[in-house]
Amino acid sequence: MKYKFEYIWLDGYTPEPNLRSKTKIIESNNIESTLMDLPTWSYDGSSTKQAEGSKSDCLLKPVRVIEDPQRVNAYLVMCEVLNPDNTPHETNSRHKIKSDDNENWFGFEQEYTLVGENGKPLGFPSNGNPDPQGKYYCGVGNRNVVGREIAEEHLDLCIEAGLDLTGINAEVMIGQWEYQLLGRGAKTASDDLWLSRYILNRICEEHNVHVEYHPKPVKGDWNGSGLHTNFSNERMRTEGGKEYIMEICELLSERHDSFISDYGSSNEERLTGDHETQHISKFSVGESDRGASIRIPVGLVTNDWKGYLEDRRPASNADPYKITRLLTNVLYDVEQLVIAN
Repeated sequence: MKYKFEYIWLDGYTPEPNLRSKTKIIESNNIESTLMDLPTWSYDGSSTKQAEGSKSDCLLKPVRVIEDPQRVNAYLVMCEVLNPDNTPHETNSRHKIKSDDNENWFGFEQEYTLVGENGKPLGFPSNGNPDPQGKYYCGVGNRNVVGREIAEEHLDLCIEAGLDLTGINAEVMIGQWEYQLLGRGAKTASDDLWLSRYILNRICEEHNVHVEYHPKPVKGDWNGSGLHTNFSNERMRTEGGKEYIMEICELLSERHDSFISDYGSSNEERLTGDHETQHISKFSVGESDRGASIRIPVGLVTNDWKGYLEDRRPASNADPYKITRLLTNVLYDVEQLVIAN
């Protein structure tokens, strides 16, 4: 039987990469064996800002495979980009994750805006603006919500593909949506978010709608779009303790500037101190505070300080590989401090 494998990778565009993909047909009488040993494939890196035309080959190394819910006998294959000598390409942010402990959990809250052919978010009139935001968040009814059919289709297809989506909701600005995705391990969690973005973009092709990940899609008194990232390790979930949680927050504070530089472009337009954000130049921690850099969920406090923390700084366009690498490093370094003491 012939199977379709959609090889997916990140290109060399900056400040954020774009998703690219192409289909490989493989004939197999033992699909399980094939899935365990998918071949490396090449592509023209000169067309993706990853090579020169005189030496254009780049390699695709499969790292994560899930079922393709939109095609028959098909799979989606997330890949790392390699140089011809099999070393990681300079644009390969995944390989920089050194620790991939499955005990580190990441819950992404991916916000995005659906933009119509007129260049405006769905629900915005061609001229002017809709009613001010306020009634759109988790709203219902065609005057308050637009694009639900896309969000629902995305939810169903991601679940069918085996991705651990845990929920969706309409967001504060009309035409803006969010889905939540849980992953275990820095690499796998980030792979799954990229794959979920790929599925969303492919759905929107069918609806002639653009998925906008810019953190401030509409200027003015409108909420931006973030990629709030909930994170925890085994100790946080099972032992916790206020002192331990605060040690994590202290290390996050010390590294704030370096984190911000990897948390998505144009994030200064979103992190203004308004619209449920802390200013980009400041770092703060707050219990149940959606205006803080790091929110301490009320459930963590009431559960003897056991649970997870929410990093509210990442922009919606951020590369999850960079986010999970930075947070994993913090969790590892705090563990070493605990062991040393």
